Amino acid sequence: MVGPERRCRVRGRFRRSVGTVALLGAAAAALPAAPGYAAARPAAPPDIPVSELLTRLQKLYQQTEAASEAYNATEEDLKAQAKRSEKLDGRLKDARADLAQGRADAGRLAREQYTGSGPGGLSPYVQFLLSRDPEQALDRGHLLKEAAGHQADTVTRLAGSAKKADQLATDAKKALDKKKSLAKKQKKQKAQVESRLREVEAMLSSLSPEQLAELSRLERADMKDAQRAFLGSGKLGGPQAPSKGGQRAMAYALTQVGKPYVWGAEGPDSFDCSGLTSQAWAHAGKPIPRTSQEQWKQLPHVSLRELRPGDLVIYFPGATHVAMYIGDGMVVQAPRPNAQVKISPIAANPLLGAVRPDENAPSLKDYTPPELPDGATDGDDTGYGNSSAPGN
Repeated sequence: MVGPERRCRVRGRFRRSVGTVALLGAAAAALPAAPGYAAARPAAPPDIPVSELLTRLQKLYQQTEAASEAYNATEEDLKAQAKRSEKLDGRLKDARADLAQGRADAGRLAREQYTGSGPGGLSPYVQFLLSRDPEQALDRGHLLKEAAGHQADTVTRLAGSAKKADQLATDAKKALDKKKSLAKKQKKQKAQVESRLREVEAMLSSLSPEQLAELSRLERADMKDAQRAFLGSGKLGGPQAPSKGGQRAMAYALTQVGKPYVWGAEGPDSFDCSGLTSQAWAHAGKPIPRTSQEQWKQLPHVSLRELRPGDLVIYFPGATHVAMYIGDGMVVQAPRPNAQVKISPIAANPLLGAVRPDENAPSLKDYTPPELPDGATDGDDTGYGNSSAPGN
């Protein structure tokens, strides 16, 4: 499994300024595809309309984030499977120890019963046959019955231990096989994400600074239009106060503003979209699913008209992106590669719906909206080049 530090190094090259993108364009476009990576698509023709470039890049970013969330889901499955394998291995070890002890007990009883190695020197069977006193014989018969019963119990336990050990061994083997399968699947998904990122980089590197600036201008204009239309539709309700947990989650998310988006990252130095929201709610004492799809699937849905700060807003038909609502029609989010955690219009991406991690928690009666961090809305949500992003 690839750790956060390694992932940061692998993907750090994608966080660069517009000027750097332009200067390294030819070199990046000429990079050969690494084993397991799809070759980058040809660079965009110089005369292609910027609006078409925008559509292509938005599609690539959506595919990248979908692949990233699939990778995150597999990583969570792999973690859970690793824990299950470890637990089964422990139970199997205990069962085998019980089985060994049972076999030892059975052997000892057999020796005592049939060879007379127990108290008295003779086996109960022989002592019973040689007895001349009927009453003594009955007493010895009772002892014989108890010994036989004890032996039967030991044999029963031995058989049960053997069956349990066999079943646990089978379960442990299946768990290990599944763990290996998930690791193989995760490796393929990692290659898919990095392949998409190479495609994005190749396209961006083929564009001039003027084209990149026009892309950002056009997408910002589209976002403003979408935000204006959404706010004017009446779908968003009036101001509401968060719950106590929502306020804590929002406070955590806002302290991450300015940190870079890195796919698969859960902090503390970088985040992807669901890494930010899941960590924010974990710090509020309410663990939630790791991925945007599972957040949409498992958490209680809430109407957009009832949105309160701390709720999660889900985007795109496949639920491949998530942000946190902070009030006044704005969200805090980790937008996409090359961008940073920032505050954006709620309609910056196509809305799917919203979920509330703490559905039954009451809203605060006394609430003052937090002051936003300096520069929280600066920069763009496009990821086409951010001059304030950290270097490689």
